[in-house]
Order: sequence, then structure tokens, then C-alpha cells
Amino acid sequence: MVPDPQRYTFATQCATVYDPAHVDQYGASSTPVYLTATFKGLPGAEYDYTRVSNPSRSVLENHLAKLEGAKHAYAVSCGMACLDVIMRMVGPGERVMAGDDLYGGSNRLLELLKKQMNIQVDNIDTSDPIEVERALSQRAKEHAEGHGARVALVLLESPTNPMIKIADLPYCVRLVRKYVPEALVVVDNTMLSPYLMRPLDFGVDIVYDSATKYLSGHHDIMAGVIACNRDDLAEKMFFTIKSVGNGLAPLDCFLLLRGVKTLALRMDRQQSSAMQVATYLDGLGFKVRYPGLRSFPGHVAHMRQARGPGGVLSFETGCTPMSEKIVAATKLWGVSVSFGCVNSLISMPCQMSHASIDPKVRAERGLPENLIRLCVGIEDPSDLLADLHHALLSAGAIEEEPHHSGSFRRVPVKDEMELFRAKLLARKPSSAPKRTTTLTVSAPGKVILFGEHAVVHGVTAVAAATALRCYGRVTPSKQGMVSLSMPDIALEQHWDQAALPWSLYDTSRKLDTLDPQLLEALSMLVSPAYPRDDRRYAASLAFLYLYMHLAQNDALGQAFELRSSLPISAGLGSSAAVSTCLASLLLYTHMHLPLPDLHEPMPKLHTKYINTWAYVAEKVIHGEPSGVDNTVATLGGAVAFTRALPTNHLTENELVPMNLDAVRVLITDTHVIRNTKDLVAKVSAQKNEEPVRVEAAFAMIQHLSTQAQALLRDSTLSRRHLVERLSVLMDLNHLQLVQLGVGHSALENVRRLCAERRLCAKLTGAGGGGCAITLLDDQVDESTVQQLTHAMRAQGFTTYETQVGGPGVGVLVHPNEYASTLGTDAAWANNAGIWVYA
Repeated sequence: MVPDPQRYTFATQCATVYDPAHVDQYGASSTPVYLTATFKGLPGAEYDYTRVSNPSRSVLENHLAKLEGAKHAYAVSCGMACLDVIMRMVGPGERVMAGDDLYGGSNRLLELLKKQMNIQVDNIDTSDPIEVERALSQRAKEHAEGHGARVALVLLESPTNPMIKIADLPYCVRLVRKYVPEALVVVDNTMLSPYLMRPLDFGVDIVYDSATKYLSGHHDIMAGVIACNRDDLAEKMFFTIKSVGNGLAPLDCFLLLRGVKTLALRMDRQQSSAMQVATYLDGLGFKVRYPGLRSFPGHVAHMRQARGPGGVLSFETGCTPMSEKIVAATKLWGVSVSFGCVNSLISMPCQMSHASIDPKVRAERGLPENLIRLCVGIEDPSDLLADLHHALLSAGAIEEEPHHSGSFRRVPVKDEMELFRAKLLARKPSSAPKRTTTLTVSAPGKVILFGEHAVVHGVTAVAAATALRCYGRVTPSKQGMVSLSMPDIALEQHWDQAALPWSLYDTSRKLDTLDPQLLEALSMLVSPAYPRDDRRYAASLAFLYLYMHLAQNDALGQAFELRSSLPISAGLGSSAAVSTCLASLLLYTHMHLPLPDLHEPMPKLHTKYINTWAYVAEKVIHGEPSGVDNTVATLGGAVAFTRALPTNHLTENELVPMNLDAVRVLITDTHVIRNTKDLVAKVSAQKNEEPVRVEAAFAMIQHLSTQAQALLRDSTLSRRHLVERLSVLMDLNHLQLVQLGVGHSALENVRRLCAERRLCAKLTGAGGGGCAITLLDDQVDESTVQQLTHAMRAQGFTTYETQVGGPGVGVLVHPNEYASTLGTDAAWANNAGIWVYA
């Protein structure tokens, strides 16, 4: 079969330059440079004057269009030339909406156009969807009423430079189309390049890059790239480029084309090293701005729209003179503006790239004067870290931990402490939080990647969250009534609050053990509707047990509804996701926890409370669970855990969180009913009968789990290599499980179908519904996945193409009209409003 060039991976497309309309007559492997200003020929020939077009530029633009996923691409003299060409489509008196953390040059050009052409400019926080919607709706209303300028263009950056703010691009596009549909949506994608994000895929009208940065990668040329899919916009921009003559010169076209060929290689190394630097600084206690950190507020939104966190980060020291000392003390990090080069750079934006912005404006926009920006290159990360560590030490920014030789911590600085005290003095007296009566939450399911069946015998297992989630909502109901609806399992229950056994509720009882007397009384309220071996009985009983403890005879009438995109009873943690949703809804609506802040990740205190109560619900359902399922449903990501029988609730010391974000996976439900307890007992019986053989299998599974944990902690690995290596380990883990007798012919069928397509699959979970998981590289051919899905369906299996390692429990803190009914798929969740995740 001949490969389809459109199906090549991005890295292959970078290196494979081919333009069928301009094939070199001599078969040159590198496109020639046409250093000529004019061309001989009859009128109507393709080329006549290099200001208009040139063969070197044509090949480059064709190549860039492929990488951008665009119909049209134009190469111009620099990144600012891109914005200049685009801004010529904005008329005098019209309005531009832009971010409040723009690149300094973009800010300078907009200020010039404000003075020369009376273009109105609104600078807003584009990382705040509420602010974006407010500004768009207000300006649309003013224009409709005849006393406001038309919004002609919305200019977005994500991440921004240097504050690393994240704009939810698909959501912003939807808002623009809703309020000002005629406005152009333009994205400056310089910080990521098309390798990590392609904004045109989100419906953006125009995307541009300063190719001086990542696309070229060597800081030896100035260049800019503009791309779009609309013919009318392309025609206008080409006319401007032709007229003003800022098309990229032939030699620069040659150099840019050469640089682009290594884009994927360079960026893989740069963002891998950047992750190590960000983790190092975060561990010292600095405030670090980097999308790769799970604690970063924009982490979830960024990873949803980008393929990686990028190679630029910034951090605050709290003291401007200290920041100056750090920058001056570095040796390997070059002090320079710009980024995207193979060499690592360090700068203080307020004194360099953003110095042209008025200090008062910088202060209004929250740009710290002490901010340091790091642009990571391709050097060995250990050398970069050593140089940075030396600079921090010499500047007095860090000190050795007392009583812990070789361990360092950040030194609090005077400026920061004074600012903190000022904030404390400025605080208003706290007032009672407003009661939340309607709320939507969600929690992920889980898969076990390594160690099932062996974990109960002391082997370390690894579990990860999935993007298949349970969604829960509570709304006000008739006073004195509480109801639970779970349509997926045909559960519908209503109770009179006054009829609940409040006299048995013991406020002094610890949560370590369940109250058997209260459980029995509650079971009498549930069992008339469902038999005790019915999953609806267990769900109802768990809900009432939580309700009794958290509602505490609150008179608020409530209706709870839960729906799931997770297959029920398939061993994917659906009950834990339900328990986590119920615990969250009750904790927030009965004011045990305030709603999380819109602009921050969910506080650890919240996740601790939610996880504790979700575990209580799991105990009601399962008796003595390990606590892994509810922990993954709460925290998300991936965790390593060790548990030997007898099982109890896992402590924090027994759970090791690991970085795993949005890795594609195919989950196959064979619908084979498997009894977990019987399978666990079967392995235990084998251990008693053949201890040598079984212990050898456990030892191998532990070895594979240990290797997997090392891979998940290795921030230098690209996602593709991570998936490849994990898949091999998972394949070996499955073979050991087969040796323990917990396999099944249906699962082997799944593995066969995957192997035919050079993919690995393994069973997941201790039993459940007989599910298998297959990790997918981001660049796996889509036709391969489709063929595999069809083949699975032909066997009677159900497949779910999803992700593992995503966020944990989520709260919808700012719902919109899409959230009026409870949905379960990712499209509904993305349109429902703004979520805050753990």
C-alpha cells in the first residue's frame, strides 16, 4: 500500500518538502534559491517580479500551508509584518479586541494605529471566558444601538507572553460567532507553532507566527507566516503583501525552509527540558507559570487544545533586584529578548521585550516587574538546571534546607512579605457565602495500566483516570423532599426527608467504620424498590448514607440526577465516579465547602474532603475497597499504589501521583461478565498451590510496574515514545496475567485484532466487564483506528476512543445555556461553561 502523504505524522511532513507545482528540474533534494528580482517571459507567466512571487517562496508557502492545516499561507518579512498585513482589514474607527498580555511589539503597533487611524482597542483578560463574553456582548449591544464602534477583529494569544495566560480558543471562537459573527478571529501562534497547536482547526479565521522563533529555530533570519482557509481573506492579504513588498526574500525562504525540517525534533527536546525546569522551580516554592504543571490554572484548557506545554515559562521571585541578580548570574542562559532558538535565553520582560509598555499599564495588567522569562533551548537539561541553580544560589534566592543536606528551598523576600501584609490589611471582613442550590459536577472513570490481581499481594499497581466521565447535577426540589435519578441503570427514587432515620444519625461517630444500625434502617427505605443484590439498591443506599451525614436534616429540597459516559459495571470505576459526584454535590450545596475560585485549580482541601466522603460511599457499595478508584476519580492523572491484604483505605503515603495527561486510548468492552471476587480468589489459590511460579509472576509484574513508573516520571520523553514504551510493558503485563489464569478468549481476540495493526492491548481491572485497553500514539493513522473499531464491532464488542490521565473531579462554576440539560459527552461538557478541575 502506498502511504498517503496527508496521513504522514507531523514530524515526517516537516522533513518532507514536496510541491508538485514546483518540482526542481534537476531533482535537487534541497529547494534551490532563486536570487533574482525579475523573470523573463511572456505576460501571464507564473513569475515576473520577486516582490510579487518567487519560486523559493512558493515552495516554502506550500509547505507551510500543509503544516498549518491551511488552504493558503504567505511568508513575509517578520512576525510584526504579519500583524500589519492583517490589521489593514480593519477600517478607521472600527474596534479591535485583544488580550491584556500581548507581545510588546503587537501592543506598540496597536497603539500606533489608535493614533493614526482612530482604531479602537479593548485590552481584556482573554484567559477569563466570563470577561470575554461580557466585553463582546457589551460591544455588540452598543453597536446595535448605534453608539459604539463595530468589533472588526479579535486578536488572541495562547499562551500569552510573558504571563503564560491560557485562552480557551474554541470557546472564544464560539463567543465571537455568537455576539459579533462578522468579526475576524486572529491568533498569534508563535509561542507554540503549528507542531503543538493548529488554531485553524478551531474555526479561527487567520493564524500567524513569527517564524523568527520556533519555525526557523536558529535566530539567523527574520520571517513571519500568515495562514487561513478563506479565499476572500487570502486575496486581500496577498494584495497587501504584493503592494507594500514585504514578502520574504528568497535566501530567507531557503533558510526558513531548512529550519522547519527540524521543528518537531527541536520542540520535543525544548518542551521536555522546559518541564524539568518548571518542576524544579515549582519544587523550590517559586510561583511558576507553565502549562505543563498540573497546578497551573490553565493546564486543563491548554492540554485540551494543544499537543504539549511548549518551551517558554516564567516565574516570580517577589523582588526585582533579586531577579536582576539571577539574570546577571547565569552563564549558559543567554540574556536576550525573543525565544524559540536552539539556545536557551533568559530575560526580564518589563525591562526588555515589554519595556515599551507604560509602567502604569503594566501594573494595571498585573505584569510583575520581578518576572523572569525562561526560553528553553536544546542543550542538555542537566547543564541548564545546574546553571540556573548556581544563579539562584548566588543571588540569594534559595538556601539549603536546615537539617537536610543537599535539599534547597526558596528564601522569602522583603518585597513579597510586605505585599502579602498589605493584602491582608486590605481584606474586607468575610461575609457568609451565598448558598448554591443548582450545581453540576463530573468525575472520571479509571483504568488499571499495571498490576491488577497482583496488587492485593503487595505488588505496586498503576491506575489512571479516563476522559469517560460521570456527570451529576442537583437542582432545587419540593421542600422536604429528596430524590435520586440515574437513568443509565433505571434508578428513580424519592424520599420524604422527615421519614429518614435522623434519630440514628450519630455526629460523634468516626468515618473509619460504617454505622450498621443506620445502614439497616436506610436499607428498609430502599429494599422495597430494589432487591439487595441489585446495583440500584447499592447506589441508593450509598446516596442516603452520604445524605444523612452531609445534609444533616437540612430542609432544602433537592433533586439529584447522575448520568454517565462510562459503561456501567465494566470494571472502569463507574461506581467511584458516581460516589465522587454525589460527595461533591452534597459538600458544596450544604456549605461544607465554598465553590472553587474560577481562576485557580481546585484547592487540595476540597479534593481531600471529596475523596474522604467518596470513599465512604464506596465502602457502602463494595464493603472494603482499596480506595484507589475514588482517589483516581477525585485527583485524576495517574497514581501508583501498593496494597497487601487485608485492605483498608489507602493513606497519602501509599499513593504516588504521577504526570500523565491526555494520552489517547481505545477501551474495548467485550461484554464478558466476570466475577472479580472469584478471579481474585483464583489467583490466591494458585499462590498457595504453586508459590514459586506465582511469586515469579508477581516479581515480573512488579518489575514492569517499576519501569512504567520511571517512564511516567521521565519528563524528557516525548508523548510518542512514552506511549510506545508503555505499550510494550503493558503487553508483557498482560502475558503474566494470562499465566495467572485471569485472561479470557474474548480479550485474546481483542489483542489479535490490535496486533494485526501493530498495536498492543491488555486487560484492565480485576474483573468487571472484561475490558481491554490499547494506547494510541497521537499520530496513529485515523483510518487504522476506524478499521480497528469496525473489526471490534463485528465481534460484538463496544469500543470507546478516549483519553487517559486527564483531570479529576470537576465543578461547573460558570454554566451557560448549554448546561440547561445534563449531558454526558465531551462536546456537551466543553459547551456547558467554565469548569474548575482537580
